[in-house]
Amino acid sequence: MGRAAIGMVFDRVFPASAIGDYARRVEASGLDQLWVIEDCFYTAGISLAATALAATERIGVGLGIMPAVARAVPITAMEIATLAEIAPGRFFPGIGHGVQDWMAQMGVRADSPLAALDETISAVKRLLAGDEVSLDGRHVRLDRVRLDRPPAVVPPIVAGVQQTKSLAVAGRVADGVILVEGAGPTYVRWALEQAGNPDPFRVVTFTMMAVSDERREAYGWVAPFVAGLVRERRPAFTVLPFFDEMFDRVERGGADALLDMPADQWREIGAIGTPDDAHAHVEALEEAGVASINVFPGDDFTVALEQIDAVADLARR
Repeated sequence: MGRAAIGMVFDRVFPASAIGDYARRVEASGLDQLWVIEDCFYTAGISLAATALAATERIGVGLGIMPAVARAVPITAMEIATLAEIAPGRFFPGIGHGVQDWMAQMGVRADSPLAALDETISAVKRLLAGDEVSLDGRHVRLDRVRLDRPPAVVPPIVAGVQQTKSLAVAGRVADGVILVEGAGPTYVRWALEQAGNPDPFRVVTFTMMAVSDERREAYGWVAPFVAGLVRERRPAFTVLPFFDEMFDRVERGGADALLDMPADQWREIGAIGTPDDAHAHVEALEEAGVASINVFPGDDFTVALEQIDAVADLARR
């Protein structure tokens, strides 16, 4: 069991103009990382990551995630290589499927998202390694492409995926995975099994956090969000042995019914409850093999700023 890096997430709805100050606050707090979000049709990940890197000196900056089909593979590799040269060892790029409805809206939806992800990550990694790449794939077609300036320090490419087949692709071609909010130790172990338990393999989680001296108060802050994830049958929840019980609670009584869920079940899905519960969640993730735990603050920017210090307290475990 290793000690995980602890960080914060910059939500997709936060104003882009705030990223520099937010990143500096995260760094000043003593946290290890900041992850930015690229979702259609909000702010763009590369520009957010570049600004965060320019505003800081120490922390790692991750990007979760660039959709595989949204950029041509050489452009994706060029963007990654540029930031890796500007901030060696501090940029952590993620690539995923993207939401398929959004990809259709843009006219770039792949006929096989699995093939697109496989070919994209494989080709990007070869380009970053300095290889000349020719490929006539199902989605990616390249003719003798080579980066003029491959990075001296090649960053790990993590895949933002959730389901069985996608995790298997990640295990073959990526350097790790990003597991979105709701991911607890049970899901982490399940995801690693689906990926084939590769070694080395970097696991990043986006983690819910709600802490109070009164458990029920903490549960109430996140119960509506959790109820939504339960209803959509998020994979991080469906693998849990108590998922049917959770689903039944939500169906019968809505989000409020989750307030009576046992503390150990809340600890499974997030750093939720008392400070001791939050520390137990982090320790369980570390024991399951997570290398990077990043608190997803929700969509209220003021609350996110206030939460930085609480997350820093959690990191000083």
